[in-house]
Amino acid sequence: MDDRLIELEVENFRSLRKVRLPLGPLNVLVGPNGAGKSNVLEVFRFLADVIRTDLEPALNDRGGFDEVVFWGGDQPPSSIQIKLMATWTRYSSPSAPDEYDLRIARRRNQRSKEMSLSRRETFQFKRTKGRGRRITITGQKVEVVGIGRDDDTSSERSIGIRRLSSGLSTLPRLADEEGGTEVTTMAGHLQSFRVFDVNVGAARRPAKIYSPGAHPRLDDAAGNLAEFLLALADTNRDRLAALIADATQVLPQLKGIGFEFPSGPAREAVVVLHEWGLRRSTPLADASYGTIRLLGLLALLYDPDPPALTCVEEIDHGLHPQALELLIERLREASERTQFLIATHSPAFADRLKPEELIICERRSDGSSVIPALSTRQIKETVAKSEGLPLGDLWFSGALGGDL
Repeated sequence: MDDRLIELEVENFRSLRKVRLPLGPLNVLVGPNGAGKSNVLEVFRFLADVIRTDLEPALNDRGGFDEVVFWGGDQPPSSIQIKLMATWTRYSSPSAPDEYDLRIARRRNQRSKEMSLSRRETFQFKRTKGRGRRITITGQKVEVVGIGRDDDTSSERSIGIRRLSSGLSTLPRLADEEGGTEVTTMAGHLQSFRVFDVNVGAARRPAKIYSPGAHPRLDDAAGNLAEFLLALADTNRDRLAALIADATQVLPQLKGIGFEFPSGPAREAVVVLHEWGLRRSTPLADASYGTIRLLGLLALLYDPDPPALTCVEEIDHGLHPQALELLIERLREASERTQFLIATHSPAFADRLKPEELIICERRSDGSSVIPALSTRQIKETVAKSEGLPLGDLWFSGALGGDL
Protein backbone atom coordinates (compact mmCIF):
# COMPACT_ATOMS: atom_id res chain seq x y z
CA MET A 1 0.00 0.00 0.00
CA ASP A 2 1.73 3.16 -1.24
CA ASP A 3 -0.73 5.77 0.03
CA ARG A 4 -0.26 5.89 3.77
CA LEU A 5 -0.59 8.15 6.75
CA ILE A 6 2.97 8.78 7.88
CA GLU A 7 2.59 10.81 11.04
CA LEU A 8 0.09 12.41 13.39
CA GLU A 9 0.83 15.48 15.51
CA VAL A 10 -1.67 16.71 18.08
CA GLU A 11 -1.67 19.54 20.60
CA ASN A 12 -4.28 20.11 23.31
CA PHE A 13 -6.87 17.56 22.14
CA ARG A 14 -8.26 15.97 25.30
CA SER A 15 -5.29 14.31 27.08
CA LEU A 16 -3.03 14.74 24.04
CA ARG A 17 -1.14 17.80 25.28
CA LYS A 18 1.66 17.42 22.75
CA VAL A 19 1.93 14.14 20.84
CA ARG A 20 3.92 13.24 17.74
CA LEU A 21 3.14 9.73 16.53
CA PRO A 22 4.81 8.07 13.51
CA LEU A 23 2.52 5.50 11.91
CA GLY A 24 3.23 2.26 10.04
CA PRO A 25 0.91 -0.29 8.40
CA LEU A 26 -0.16 -1.86 11.74
CA ASN A 27 -0.07 0.23 14.93
CA VAL A 28 -1.18 -1.13 18.31
CA LEU A 29 -1.65 1.18 21.31
CA VAL A 30 -1.15 -0.44 24.73
CA GLY A 31 -1.38 1.17 28.14
CA PRO A 32 -3.57 1.57 31.22
CA ASN A 33 -7.02 3.11 31.30
CA GLY A 34 -6.79 6.88 30.91
CA ALA A 35 -3.43 6.79 29.13
CA GLY A 36 -4.88 8.36 25.99
CA LYS A 37 -5.38 5.39 23.64
CA SER A 38 -9.02 6.20 22.92
CA ASN A 39 -8.19 9.90 22.50
CA VAL A 40 -5.79 9.08 19.66
CA LEU A 41 -8.58 7.17 17.93
CA GLU A 42 -10.99 10.02 18.65
CA VAL A 43 -8.75 12.44 16.72
CA PHE A 44 -9.47 10.46 13.57
CA ARG A 45 -13.18 10.19 14.33
CA PHE A 46 -13.22 13.97 14.80
CA LEU A 47 -11.49 14.61 11.46
CA ALA A 48 -13.92 12.32 9.65
CA ASP A 49 -16.83 14.14 11.30
CA VAL A 50 -15.40 17.50 10.22
CA ILE A 51 -15.73 16.40 6.59
CA ARG A 52 -19.15 14.78 7.03
CA THR A 53 -20.80 17.49 9.14
CA ASP A 54 -18.39 20.49 9.17
CA LEU A 55 -16.15 21.86 11.90
CA GLU A 56 -18.67 23.53 14.22
CA PRO A 57 -21.08 20.54 14.37
CA ALA A 58 -18.13 18.19 14.98
CA LEU A 59 -17.12 20.31 17.98
CA ASN A 60 -20.68 20.69 19.24
CA ASP A 61 -21.26 16.92 19.11
CA ARG A 62 -18.43 16.63 21.61
CA GLY A 63 -19.73 19.32 23.94
CA GLY A 64 -17.91 22.26 22.37
CA PHE A 65 -14.36 23.58 22.55
CA ASP A 66 -14.16 23.37 26.36
CA GLU A 67 -14.90 19.65 26.33
CA VAL A 68 -12.33 18.88 23.63
CA VAL A 69 -9.40 21.06 24.67
CA PHE A 70 -6.79 19.72 27.15
CA TRP A 71 -8.11 19.90 30.73
CA GLY A 72 -4.78 19.98 32.56
CA GLY A 73 -2.83 23.01 33.76
CA ASP A 74 -3.91 26.15 35.59
CA GLN A 75 -5.43 27.77 32.50
CA PRO A 76 -7.14 26.15 29.50
CA PRO A 77 -5.08 26.28 26.30
CA SER A 78 -6.23 28.79 23.69
CA SER A 79 -5.98 26.44 20.72
CA ILE A 80 -6.24 22.86 19.47
CA GLN A 81 -4.01 21.71 16.61
CA ILE A 82 -4.03 18.56 14.50
CA LYS A 83 -1.47 17.89 11.78
CA LEU A 84 -1.20 14.93 9.42
CA MET A 85 1.54 13.88 7.03
CA ALA A 86 0.69 11.32 4.34
CA THR A 87 1.41 10.04 0.86
CA TRP A 88 -2.09 10.24 -0.56
CA THR A 89 -1.88 12.47 -3.61
CA ARG A 90 -0.34 11.54 -6.95
CA TYR A 91 3.13 13.06 -6.62
CA SER A 92 3.66 12.76 -2.87
CA SER A 93 6.39 10.64 -1.32
CA PRO A 94 7.83 10.06 2.17
CA SER A 95 10.40 12.77 1.46
CA ALA A 96 7.78 15.16 0.02
CA PRO A 97 4.58 14.25 1.87
CA ASP A 98 1.12 15.75 1.80
CA GLU A 99 0.46 17.88 4.87
CA TYR A 100 -2.80 18.92 6.49
CA ASP A 101 -2.79 21.26 9.46
CA LEU A 102 -5.93 22.32 11.37
CA ARG A 103 -5.74 24.90 14.16
CA ILE A 104 -8.82 25.91 16.14
CA ALA A 105 -8.22 28.95 18.34
CA ARG A 106 -10.30 30.67 20.98
CA ARG A 107 -9.88 34.31 21.95
CA ARG A 108 -11.76 37.02 23.83
CA ASN A 109 -13.22 39.95 21.91
CA GLN A 110 -11.75 43.12 23.41
CA ARG A 111 -14.99 45.05 22.96
CA SER A 112 -17.71 42.55 23.87
CA LYS A 113 -15.48 40.47 26.16
CA GLU A 114 -17.12 37.38 24.67
CA MET A 115 -15.12 34.32 23.61
CA SER A 116 -15.07 33.39 19.95
CA LEU A 117 -13.51 30.64 17.85
CA SER A 118 -11.50 30.85 14.65
CA ARG A 119 -9.87 28.25 12.46
CA ARG A 120 -6.84 28.13 10.22
CA GLU A 121 -6.29 25.27 7.78
CA THR A 122 -3.24 24.57 5.66
CA PHE A 123 -2.86 22.02 2.88
CA GLN A 124 0.52 21.36 1.30
CA PHE A 125 1.25 18.86 -1.45
CA LYS A 126 3.57 18.18 -4.37
CA ARG A 127 2.20 18.73 -7.86
CA THR A 128 4.82 17.70 -10.43
CA LYS A 129 8.58 17.46 -10.33
CA GLY A 130 9.94 20.44 -8.40
CA ARG A 131 6.53 22.04 -7.91
CA GLY A 132 3.97 22.13 -5.16
CA ARG A 133 1.11 24.07 -3.62
CA ARG A 134 0.37 25.44 -0.20
CA ILE A 135 -3.25 26.41 0.44
CA THR A 136 -4.09 28.36 3.58
CA ILE A 137 -7.58 29.27 4.77
CA THR A 138 -8.15 31.96 7.36
CA GLY A 139 -11.50 33.59 7.93
CA GLN A 140 -13.29 33.70 4.57
CA LYS A 141 -10.13 33.90 2.47
CA VAL A 142 -7.97 31.32 0.76
CA GLU A 143 -4.35 31.85 -0.22
CA VAL A 144 -2.75 29.59 -2.84
CA VAL A 145 1.03 29.74 -2.95
CA GLY A 146 3.37 27.92 -5.31
CA ILE A 147 6.29 26.18 -3.62
CA GLY A 148 9.46 25.00 -5.30
CA ARG A 149 12.41 26.58 -7.06
CA ASP A 150 10.56 27.30 -10.29
CA ASP A 151 7.21 28.31 -8.87
CA ASP A 152 6.66 31.57 -7.04
CA THR A 153 2.98 32.04 -7.91
CA SER A 154 0.70 33.42 -5.25
CA SER A 155 -2.96 34.41 -5.11
CA GLU A 156 -5.45 35.31 -2.43
CA ARG A 157 -9.20 35.67 -2.71
CA SER A 158 -12.44 35.27 -0.85
CA ILE A 159 -14.19 31.93 -1.33
CA GLY A 160 -17.40 32.72 0.50
CA ILE A 161 -16.69 30.16 3.21
CA ARG A 162 -18.32 30.60 6.59
CA ARG A 163 -16.02 31.63 9.42
CA LEU A 164 -15.94 28.21 11.12
CA SER A 165 -16.51 25.99 8.08
CA SER A 166 -13.84 23.54 7.05
CA GLY A 167 -12.04 24.02 3.78
CA LEU A 168 -12.08 20.27 3.23
CA SER A 169 -15.61 20.48 1.83
CA THR A 170 -15.17 23.84 0.10
CA LEU A 171 -11.76 23.76 -1.52
CA PRO A 172 -12.51 21.00 -4.06
CA ARG A 173 -14.25 23.84 -5.92
CA LEU A 174 -10.80 25.25 -6.64
CA ALA A 175 -9.45 24.80 -10.15
CA ASP A 176 -7.15 21.85 -10.71
CA GLU A 177 -4.16 24.17 -11.14
CA GLU A 178 -4.90 25.67 -7.74
CA GLY A 179 -5.04 22.23 -6.09
CA GLY A 180 -8.71 21.28 -6.14
CA THR A 181 -7.94 17.70 -7.21
CA GLU A 182 -5.41 17.16 -4.43
CA VAL A 183 -7.71 18.61 -1.78
CA THR A 184 -10.51 16.33 -3.02
CA THR A 185 -8.17 13.34 -2.64
CA MET A 186 -7.14 14.35 0.88
CA ALA A 187 -10.74 15.03 1.93
CA GLY A 188 -11.81 11.64 0.59
CA HIS A 189 -9.18 9.84 2.65
CA LEU A 190 -10.01 11.77 5.82
CA GLN A 191 -13.74 11.20 5.39
CA SER A 192 -13.20 7.46 5.03
CA PHE A 193 -11.52 7.11 8.45
CA ARG A 194 -13.34 4.47 10.50
CA VAL A 195 -13.29 3.95 14.28
CA PHE A 196 -14.66 0.43 14.64
CA ASP A 197 -16.14 -1.19 17.73
CA VAL A 198 -18.57 -4.10 17.38
CA ASN A 199 -21.95 -3.46 19.00
CA VAL A 200 -23.03 -7.05 19.57
CA GLY A 201 -26.69 -6.18 20.07
CA ALA A 202 -26.87 -4.28 16.78
CA ALA A 203 -24.85 -6.93 14.93
CA ARG A 204 -27.43 -9.60 15.80
CA ARG A 205 -30.07 -7.97 13.57
CA PRO A 206 -31.15 -9.66 10.29
CA ALA A 207 -30.09 -8.23 6.94
CA LYS A 208 -32.03 -5.34 5.46
CA ILE A 209 -33.10 -5.23 1.82
CA TYR A 210 -30.27 -4.17 -0.50
CA SER A 211 -29.80 -3.95 -4.25
CA PRO A 212 -28.25 -7.09 -5.80
CA GLY A 213 -24.67 -6.42 -6.87
CA ALA A 214 -24.28 -3.53 -4.42
CA HIS A 215 -21.96 -3.78 -1.46
CA PRO A 216 -22.84 -1.81 1.68
CA ARG A 217 -20.12 -0.26 3.79
CA LEU A 218 -19.71 -2.16 7.06
CA ASP A 219 -20.82 0.41 9.60
CA ASP A 220 -18.63 1.45 12.50
CA ALA A 221 -20.47 -0.76 15.02
CA ALA A 222 -21.09 -3.71 12.64
CA GLY A 223 -24.80 -3.00 12.99
CA ASN A 224 -25.30 -4.19 9.40
CA LEU A 225 -23.16 -7.33 9.79
CA ALA A 226 -25.83 -9.64 8.33
CA GLU A 227 -26.36 -7.34 5.36
CA PHE A 228 -22.59 -7.10 4.80
CA LEU A 229 -22.16 -10.91 4.86
CA LEU A 230 -25.12 -11.39 2.51
CA ALA A 231 -23.59 -8.90 0.09
CA LEU A 232 -20.28 -10.80 0.22
CA ALA A 233 -22.19 -13.97 -0.71
CA ASP A 234 -23.61 -12.11 -3.71
CA THR A 235 -20.55 -10.17 -4.91
CA ASN A 236 -17.44 -11.86 -3.52
CA ARG A 237 -17.91 -15.51 -2.58
CA ASP A 238 -14.16 -16.10 -2.31
CA ARG A 239 -13.87 -13.52 0.48
CA LEU A 240 -16.87 -14.97 2.28
CA ALA A 241 -15.41 -18.50 1.99
CA ALA A 242 -12.09 -17.28 3.44
CA LEU A 243 -13.93 -15.51 6.27
CA ILE A 244 -15.89 -18.68 7.10
CA ALA A 245 -12.71 -20.77 6.98
CA ASP A 246 -11.10 -18.45 9.52
CA ALA A 247 -14.17 -18.54 11.76
CA THR A 248 -14.28 -22.36 11.75
CA GLN A 249 -10.57 -22.46 12.56
CA VAL A 250 -11.07 -20.38 15.70
CA LEU A 251 -14.49 -21.75 16.70
CA PRO A 252 -14.18 -25.57 16.80
CA GLN A 253 -17.95 -26.08 17.13
CA LEU A 254 -18.65 -24.10 13.96
CA LYS A 255 -19.17 -26.08 10.75
CA GLY A 256 -20.27 -23.26 8.45
CA ILE A 257 -22.33 -20.10 7.96
CA GLY A 258 -25.43 -19.70 5.83
CA PHE A 259 -28.55 -17.62 5.31
CA GLU A 260 -32.25 -18.23 5.82
CA PHE A 261 -35.13 -16.14 4.46
CA PRO A 262 -38.05 -16.50 6.89
CA SER A 263 -40.00 -13.67 5.24
CA GLY A 264 -38.97 -14.47 1.66
CA PRO A 265 -35.79 -13.35 -0.16
CA ALA A 266 -37.27 -9.96 -1.03
CA ARG A 267 -37.63 -8.81 2.60
CA GLU A 268 -34.85 -9.90 4.97
CA ALA A 269 -32.21 -12.55 5.52
CA VAL A 270 -31.04 -14.14 8.78
CA VAL A 271 -27.44 -15.26 9.22
CA VAL A 272 -27.34 -18.77 10.68
CA LEU A 273 -24.49 -20.81 12.13
CA HIS A 274 -24.20 -24.51 11.34
CA GLU A 275 -22.62 -26.19 14.34
CA TRP A 276 -21.35 -29.73 14.90
CA GLY A 277 -23.68 -31.93 16.90
CA LEU A 278 -26.78 -29.76 16.52
CA ARG A 279 -29.73 -30.91 14.42
CA ARG A 280 -30.76 -27.33 13.59
CA SER A 281 -28.95 -24.12 12.71
CA THR A 282 -28.35 -21.32 15.23
CA PRO A 283 -29.56 -17.82 14.25
CA LEU A 284 -26.94 -15.13 14.66
CA ALA A 285 -29.26 -13.50 17.22
CA ASP A 286 -28.68 -16.52 19.50
CA ALA A 287 -24.91 -16.77 19.00
CA SER A 288 -22.49 -16.02 21.83
CA TYR A 289 -21.04 -12.56 22.47
CA GLY A 290 -17.52 -13.67 21.49
CA THR A 291 -18.72 -15.37 18.29
CA ILE A 292 -20.45 -12.21 17.08
CA ARG A 293 -17.46 -10.02 17.92
CA LEU A 294 -15.17 -12.38 16.03
CA LEU A 295 -17.44 -12.37 12.96
CA GLY A 296 -17.62 -8.58 13.07
CA LEU A 297 -13.84 -8.27 13.16
CA LEU A 298 -13.39 -10.80 10.35
CA ALA A 299 -15.93 -8.90 8.27
CA LEU A 300 -13.84 -5.77 8.82
CA LEU A 301 -10.68 -7.58 7.70
CA TYR A 302 -12.32 -9.00 4.58
CA ASP A 303 -13.94 -5.69 3.55
CA PRO A 304 -13.37 -5.41 -0.24
CA ASP A 305 -13.39 -1.60 -0.08
CA PRO A 306 -11.62 -0.56 3.13
CA PRO A 307 -11.02 3.05 4.25
CA ALA A 308 -7.63 4.75 4.30
CA LEU A 309 -7.35 4.13 8.04
CA THR A 310 -9.20 1.72 10.31
CA CYS A 311 -9.15 2.26 14.08
CA VAL A 312 -10.37 -0.49 16.42
CA GLU A 313 -11.30 -0.07 20.09
CA GLU A 314 -10.24 -2.90 22.48
CA ILE A 315 -9.89 -5.41 19.67
CA ASP A 316 -9.39 -8.40 21.99
CA HIS A 317 -12.51 -7.78 24.09
CA GLY A 318 -14.64 -10.94 24.35
CA LEU A 319 -12.28 -13.08 22.26
CA HIS A 320 -10.65 -16.34 23.30
CA PRO A 321 -6.81 -16.14 23.27
CA GLN A 322 -6.71 -18.81 20.54
CA ALA A 323 -8.27 -16.24 18.17
CA LEU A 324 -5.46 -13.72 18.59
CA GLU A 325 -2.82 -15.49 16.48
CA LEU A 326 -5.14 -15.69 13.49
CA LEU A 327 -6.41 -12.16 14.03
CA ILE A 328 -2.94 -10.61 13.96
CA GLU A 329 -2.01 -12.62 10.87
CA ARG A 330 -5.11 -11.30 9.09
CA LEU A 331 -4.45 -7.76 10.31
CA ARG A 332 -1.00 -7.82 8.73
CA GLU A 333 -2.45 -9.10 5.46
CA ALA A 334 -5.22 -6.49 5.46
CA SER A 335 -2.72 -3.72 6.30
CA GLU A 336 -1.53 -3.97 2.70
CA ARG A 337 -4.88 -2.36 1.77
CA THR A 338 -5.67 -0.17 4.80
CA GLN A 339 -3.69 1.07 7.78
CA PHE A 340 -4.71 -0.04 11.26
CA LEU A 341 -4.58 1.79 14.57
CA ILE A 342 -5.71 -0.50 17.38
CA ALA A 343 -6.17 -0.13 21.14
CA THR A 344 -5.77 -3.09 23.51
CA HIS A 345 -5.18 -4.00 27.14
CA SER A 346 -4.20 -7.58 26.32
CA PRO A 347 -0.65 -8.81 27.05
CA ALA A 348 -1.56 -11.93 25.04
CA PHE A 349 -2.28 -9.75 22.01
CA ALA A 350 0.93 -7.75 22.54
CA ASP A 351 2.90 -11.03 22.78
CA ARG A 352 2.25 -11.63 19.09
CA LEU A 353 3.37 -8.21 17.86
CA LYS A 354 6.62 -6.99 16.38
CA PRO A 355 8.43 -4.10 18.13
CA GLU A 356 7.63 -1.71 15.28
CA GLU A 357 3.90 -2.46 15.70
CA LEU A 358 3.75 -1.69 19.44
CA ILE A 359 3.03 1.83 20.77
CA ILE A 360 3.39 2.23 24.53
CA CYS A 361 1.05 4.82 26.11
CA GLU A 362 1.55 6.43 29.52
CA ARG A 363 0.04 9.33 31.42
CA ARG A 364 1.87 12.02 33.35
CA SER A 365 0.77 13.41 36.70
CA ASP A 366 -0.50 16.57 34.96
CA GLY A 367 -3.04 14.49 33.01
CA SER A 368 -1.21 14.59 29.68
CA SER A 369 -0.51 11.49 27.60
CA VAL A 370 2.97 10.35 26.56
CA ILE A 371 2.59 8.59 23.21
CA PRO A 372 4.80 6.86 22.29
CA ALA A 373 6.44 6.45 25.67
CA LEU A 374 9.28 4.43 24.08
CA SER A 375 10.72 4.51 20.57
CA THR A 376 10.87 1.36 18.43
CA ARG A 377 14.64 1.35 18.96
CA GLN A 378 14.19 1.37 22.74
CA ILE A 379 11.64 -1.47 22.55
CA LYS A 380 14.02 -3.53 20.40
CA GLU A 381 16.87 -2.91 22.85
CA THR A 382 14.70 -4.04 25.77
CA VAL A 383 13.70 -7.18 23.89
CA ALA A 384 17.34 -7.95 23.12
CA LYS A 385 18.35 -7.55 26.77
CA SER A 386 15.50 -9.80 27.87
CA GLU A 387 16.77 -12.65 25.68
CA GLY A 388 13.66 -12.65 23.54
CA LEU A 389 10.81 -12.51 26.05
CA PRO A 390 7.48 -11.75 24.33
CA LEU A 391 6.42 -8.11 24.18
CA GLY A 392 3.30 -8.72 26.26
CA ASP A 393 5.33 -10.26 29.09
CA LEU A 394 7.76 -7.33 29.02
CA TRP A 395 4.94 -4.80 29.05
CA PHE A 396 3.03 -6.62 31.82
CA SER A 397 6.16 -6.80 33.96
CA GLY A 398 6.76 -3.06 33.59
CA ALA A 399 9.98 -3.45 31.61
CA LEU A 400 8.40 -1.43 28.78
CA GLY A 401 6.50 0.99 31.02
CA GLY A 402 2.83 1.70 30.37
CA ASP A 403 1.73 -0.35 33.39
CA LEU A 404 -1.67 -2.02 33.23
